[in-house]
Amino acid sequence: MTAPLVRAENVSRSFVGRSGWLARRAEVKAVREVDLTIGRGEALGVVGESGCGKSTLGRMLLHLLPPTSGSVLFDGRALHDLTPATRRRMRARMQMIFQDPYASLDPRRRTGEQIADGIMIPALADRTEARARVADLLQRVGLDPVHGDRLPHEFSGRPASACCHCARARTKPDFIVADEPVSALDVSVQAQIVTLLCRFAFQFRPRASLYQPRSACGAHLCERVVVMYLGRVVEEGNVSEIFRAPAPSLHPRADRRDAVDPRAGRVLARRCCRENCRTRPHRPPAACSAPAARMRLPPCAESIPVLRQIAPGRRVACLRDDVVAQHG
Repeated sequence: MTAPLVRAENVSRSFVGRSGWLARRAEVKAVREVDLTIGRGEALGVVGESGCGKSTLGRMLLHLLPPTSGSVLFDGRALHDLTPATRRRMRARMQMIFQDPYASLDPRRRTGEQIADGIMIPALADRTEARARVADLLQRVGLDPVHGDRLPHEFSGRPASACCHCARARTKPDFIVADEPVSALDVSVQAQIVTLLCRFAFQFRPRASLYQPRSACGAHLCERVVVMYLGRVVEEGNVSEIFRAPAPSLHPRADRRDAVDPRAGRVLARRCCRENCRTRPHRPPAACSAPAARMRLPPCAESIPVLRQIAPGRRVACLRDDVVAQHG
């Protein structure tokens, strides 16, 4: 069996801040004990509510944020054991598409120069060859090469996102992390960016990809999906089971359709808001994180459920036996 390209082993990340009107010291556990594998040539989607730890997890997989505990392995090598020089050379193989395209571009420099920096700084090509590669990248994403002479503020949402995709594809990376690449765009532009991402994956063929979609358009990009809630992975399965299944979610609190699609009814939205208020990130529950009291069992208040396999490629973190019966 081929070893996965990216593997996270029991990774956790905590942030220390102030909470309450007395500004007391509080620790927020953004990601808690997550085990994750991304195979070679696989596109994995991570979905969940805002604040569940998706972005933090993506940054830890690239070692932009070092995990508080646990380890991340890339191509069989632990990132925290590498020297800074070795990790810097490996950066060319790992890239990230940030949520806000304007925040990831320098507003004072032309976009073509910023894209060329990723080619010339690691000495992958000289200036003349870098310019030719930048022009080719811009054409591949549907832009004119003259757009490389513009500043970021001269672009609208779709061209700015396309320039960010060029900046990530310049080194032909093996692993791509896309942090909600369409959440800041309107619906019509979202469809264009999803098409662009599909073309991006076909042309540059990264060996692994991690997408964090906020809408069901992620079903067009991902092969396998994991659902996160309060920093933990609570459900895992393929796209047909997570996005397109008409049945409700297996986990009582991880309704995947509401987590990835904002078109929920007002009554359901109010109910989710009340349940979120009961569970605060800096005060996580000591047992099961699902606050639906009507579905709780006595063991739910005593232990944290772990992911258990209920079918090939399908796992869920729940202590209720009727979850398995529902899937069956």
